[in-house]
Amino acid sequence: CVCVCVCTPDSCAEELALLEARERFLKSRVQKQEVLLNRLCNLLSLRPAPDCADVFTSGSNSSGLYRLRPRGSPAPVQAYCDMSDGGGWTVVQRRIDGSELFNRSWTEYKNGFGDKSGAGEFWFGNENLHYLTDQGNYSVRIILGDFEGSQSYAEYNDFRVGPEESDYLLSFGAYSGTAGDALSGNYQVGVSGWASHQGAKFSTYDRDNDNYAGGNCAQEDKGGWWFNRCHSAHLNGLYYPSGPYSAVTDDGIVWVTWRGWWYSLKTTVMKLRPADFKEDPLYDLNDV
Repeated sequence: CVCVCVCTPDSCAEELALLEARERFLKSRVQKQEVLLNRLCNLLSLRPAPDCADVFTSGSNSSGLYRLRPRGSPAPVQAYCDMSDGGGWTVVQRRIDGSELFNRSWTEYKNGFGDKSGAGEFWFGNENLHYLTDQGNYSVRIILGDFEGSQSYAEYNDFRVGPEESDYLLSFGAYSGTAGDALSGNYQVGVSGWASHQGAKFSTYDRDNDNYAGGNCAQEDKGGWWFNRCHSAHLNGLYYPSGPYSAVTDDGIVWVTWRGWWYSLKTTVMKLRPADFKEDPLYDLNDV
């Protein structure tokens, strides 16, 4: 006696739905395993990521130190990745308390200096900045804090730093934000000729590349930066322990369109991310 079972339309549809659900589940597991594999590769430094955006999209969503190797860079470099604020930010400068000297030589600014751990002040290094921004269109977000507890920010797309042969020439695109457009010098008619940092070369006390015929801006304003004649933004100046200050020159940590030349800021952060970066909503990493 042979028993033959025949699917009814309802039972066949139910079986098909179960198989499709199983297929989706297996695909999800494979995708999550790929996330874990990418994360493991980054942790083991088998494949240093080109930037923190790549680290983030590979599944690492914790802020901290990571080993990066921007395309074209001769060697990997340690970088602090900020995975807050949408994630994927490579932090390139931080000022918080004046613990680090920023009146440094050309070589020190070239190679970078300071504490990148997330607790200290540092400069990422002009060579690293060049290789990082040479990979594509990067946006820079500059977050400023004063001694009264207020914060403001300025963002520019297409932020690029040229090679050493160009004296790390700076270029940047359109501005957005709340701090005002100090970098382009367009905040007042007739001042951009001396105030704009567009196309400025980097200067330090021992290498003068500014447009100021009367002296060396980096030497006068006590920090390396992209000076014109001299500045309307200078985030590497002297750290003053309170906002308002007086000095022979405006040598504080300055963003003129927010607090003016004679107010030295308490905190600054500069961080970079690809302009087309989008947070991937596919994975809930807590479930991996």
